[in-house]
Parts: sequence; C-alpha cells; structure tokens
Amino acid sequence: MPTTQTGNLPTFELVWAALQGTDRIVKETAENLKKTDRMLTKHAKSANKRLGALTNLFGDLTEAMVAPRICKKFGEIGLIFPKVGRNIKFNDEVNNISFEVDIMLENGEKAMLIEVKTKLTLERITYHLNRLGKMRKYADLHGDKRNFLGAVAGIVVTDELRDYALSQGFYFIEYAGETFYITPPKDKPKEW
Repeated sequence: MPTTQTGNLPTFELVWAALQGTDRIVKETAENLKKTDRMLTKHAKSANKRLGALTNLFGDLTEAMVAPRICKKFGEIGLIFPKVGRNIKFNDEVNNISFEVDIMLENGEKAMLIEVKTKLTLERITYHLNRLGKMRKYADLHGDKRNFLGAVAGIVVTDELRDYALSQGFYFIEYAGETFYITPPKDKPKEW
C-alpha cells in the first residue's frame, strides 16, 4: 500500500530516516563523550601527580627548615638530643608494624618523634598519636626500653590545633619569621 502525504505531515519513510540519523548522532555523541572522559581522567591523574610532588616539596622544605636547628632549640628548654634523623622508617613484617617518622631526636634514654607539616591538621595530630603507640609497641618487641616523646610542627596552624596538640602531651614547634619556637605541653609531657 503506497504512503500518501496528507497536508504537511511527514511520510513514514521520512520519519524512519530521521530516526536512523538521530540514532547515529546519539552513538557518535556517546563515543565522543567516552573519549573526552578518558582524556579528562588522564589529565586529572597527571595533575594530581604534579600536585602531590609539589606538596611533598613543601613538606620536605618544612622539614629542612626544622631539622638542622631542632636539637639546639630543644637544648634551650633542657632536653638534650645529640642525634637527629630524618624520614626514619620502621618496618616489622612479622608483627605487622610499619610507619615513618619525619624527624627523630635521640639520646640514651629518650627519643622525640616529630611530625612536621606545612599545614598541620587534626587528622595529622591524631595520626601522630597513633604512630607513637606503634613506636612503643615496636620498641617493646625489639628490646628498646627508652621513653618516647612527641612533637608536632607546622607553618599553617590554628590556635585550636595548637591547644589540642599541647593538651595531648605534645611539644609544639611554631615558626616565626626566620626562626621557630618550642612550646612545652600544658601539663607534663606524655611519654610512650
């Protein structure tokens, strides 16, 4: 049966052809969106990698500002540590204990573990509390009877975070111009 056109209504063949063209356009658009998504994901990963490298650089810079003078500064408040180490790694696979310390000061009876961040956060302070617990466990398992103290350092720190760190028994290291100051905990320093 032949198709007839009534007035301005399109024929079945015209509608069918239009639908097929629309289907092709939808498929091409979907493929282009997938390509764009893959490209954006690739660029985002690259940007995150570069940002991570920059963040690490700032962290390394912050540590480098503290480490060379930290023993002298603690000596000024009566804590003598003749040995300083940076990025000290502890790994005990048998007992599943693994962590890294930004700066570690040592003498024969005590060690000070210092968390150094450009921007100090509550999460980093909490993580450092947990790290000191791991240090105590690691030391006990390896016959190390020293007491461990904690300190946190940051360039960008709120008053609330400073107060919180001090209330947790940490020494607080704060930058001021070209130097830094150490504030002892409000009560007796916590030892692990």
